[in-house]
Amino acid sequence: MDRPEQLFPFVVDGVHILPVLHESLEFADLVRRAVNELEPDAIAVEVPSSLERVWLRAVDRLPAISVLLYENARDQTIYLPVHPADPMVEATRLARERGLATTCADLDVDGYADYRDRVPDSYVLQRLGPDRVYREFSNLGRPRDPQDDRREASMAFHARRLRSEGARRVLLVCGMHHAERVADQLDHAQATPLTPPQRKNLRLVHLHPESLGEVLSEVPFYVAAYEARRGGLPPEPVEKEPERPEREYGPFRVISGGHRDDEGRIADAVARGARSAGPDAPASCDRLRLQWRLLREAERALVAVAPDEEVRAWQRLNLARFGRNLALASARLVPDLIDLLAAARGCVSDNYAWELHQLAIAYPHQVATAMDLATARIRADEMFDGTRRIRLQRRHRRPKRPDWRSILKRRRRGERWPGEWLEGFDGDAICSYPPEDIVVEDFGRYLRKRGRNVLSEEHARTVPFTTSVLDGIDVRETIRHWSERQIYVRELGRAPGNVGSVVMVFDEEEGLYPHCQTWLGENEQESDMAFFSTEPERGVVGPGICRVTYGGFLLSYPPRRMVDVWNDPDYRVAESKAEVLLLAALDYSEERVVVHVSPRPPRPILYQLAARLGLKIVHLPIGTISPATRKRVSVMHILSGHDKRQVAADYIW
Repeated sequence: MDRPEQLFPFVVDGVHILPVLHESLEFADLVRRAVNELEPDAIAVEVPSSLERVWLRAVDRLPAISVLLYENARDQTIYLPVHPADPMVEATRLARERGLATTCADLDVDGYADYRDRVPDSYVLQRLGPDRVYREFSNLGRPRDPQDDRREASMAFHARRLRSEGARRVLLVCGMHHAERVADQLDHAQATPLTPPQRKNLRLVHLHPESLGEVLSEVPFYVAAYEARRGGLPPEPVEKEPERPEREYGPFRVISGGHRDDEGRIADAVARGARSAGPDAPASCDRLRLQWRLLREAERALVAVAPDEEVRAWQRLNLARFGRNLALASARLVPDLIDLLAAARGCVSDNYAWELHQLAIAYPHQVATAMDLATARIRADEMFDGTRRIRLQRRHRRPKRPDWRSILKRRRRGERWPGEWLEGFDGDAICSYPPEDIVVEDFGRYLRKRGRNVLSEEHARTVPFTTSVLDGIDVRETIRHWSERQIYVRELGRAPGNVGSVVMVFDEEEGLYPHCQTWLGENEQESDMAFFSTEPERGVVGPGICRVTYGGFLLSYPPRRMVDVWNDPDYRVAESKAEVLLLAALDYSEERVVVHVSPRPPRPILYQLAARLGLKIVHLPIGTISPATRKRVSVMHILSGHDKRQVAADYIW
């Protein structure tokens, strides 16, 4: 708990002055703590008195965010966002909630310069405390504006007026630049300030949710978490198993609305963020904790749409370091949203940065259309000078890059009702995505070539050079026998046969890959395939399009010979799905060699079985395949028909 002398550096005749930095989450939190500590009878805020009527209406609409607009003497539009994580808004809101007298005490002036104080971001309050922050700010100094005296006199006048109306303790919330001069003005009687007439075209609009990320000075996700903490810590979201409705579509069935419930997911993410921001509420809200939770929730969102794109520990470490360096380059303590997106894109992937952006600009309390106000879409360049932009894009190629604004919006349509995207799976026909078929077939040819090379190496021999270099100079043996002044050459042996079937096992944890299928090649260039994978209905990404991750697969050539290996009674001796694939590979191989890639080699009995069949198993450790290659071939998409191939490119990345 902060001591009163730490919170209020100036107390004059019952008026307690609280210096703050505008539009900052930490100082909004400080206002809340100050009100609980002081328990004032009235509150005055640094907001022009001419805007009081519309200002109070905007505060009463919270948690819905509004923007106050008016035109100055030069016919320039002035924008004033009203959101929960602003100290002036929080002070006014607490006064309204507690039935306290409140007033907008600032003087409405034109032509006031847009000063940028050279101070760290507001997170410094979390580490140093309000008294030290104010002392350091006072030592910086800032040029005085000619209208500062009039504004400070107005704030002192309104604070004294509240005292004269019977308030014993008055809380005045104002900017740090004005606090000391307002305290000096309180020692003298003030004349009634002259206020300009009503502002022209003064109005209040409801801000569209898509504009939150551009208009608010704070990250909307942080604002939502702060709002959730105002009434105490929200309950921990319960992770529920998706219910299984009775409707089924061919081999699939609808679970949790087919795709994913974005509103429920975002609400749960905000609740977890609010709980992670500090040990208890309404205590201080830690921005670094919120940032950590935002990044972890973005990981959850990424895995929900792409289970194979898991963020690794080393990527988190690089992201934290890169974000810190970007913040330091901007003279900040904590990276802002643009820095976080740049770090996420550079250290993880564009898809992760996309999910991070979608979650960061989410604010569950903001609806697209309000009943009481007109809705406005406002861009950042309409309000601020020197805005920064970042381009985010999916991994799939486009013939022409669109404008950056369209990149930050979802262009694909969502489900119109739960289960719509699964209705195409009626059991008549399913197929694969041809570009992925090409990748898998190329990978199968690569494994066949690797298998032949391994067998050739096993039968290779090294001999002294006589009349021919054979298959090349053996540098290692030549160096080893360098004292003999003799060159050694290498002769590769002949493989006992060509490679027929290929088995690739990515993960032997069968509980993660319950789905099993057998595919037949569509043409002479494709192999028959059997695989086990994740549940398709848990990865619905488009209308009749499901994304799955392989646990393992079998490729057998020539095509159109394979029956359903998963129900074949000949393979009941197998102890795992990976062994089913290997037994089927031995059964359907028309060549003498079967290549097996897996984290572990097959059991000895399977080698014996292959030998009795006149076949040979060549095992390649999965570590010999690069992680990038494994990641590229471990994902496939199941389409509900050939017609879906025309639209699949819009939903597959």
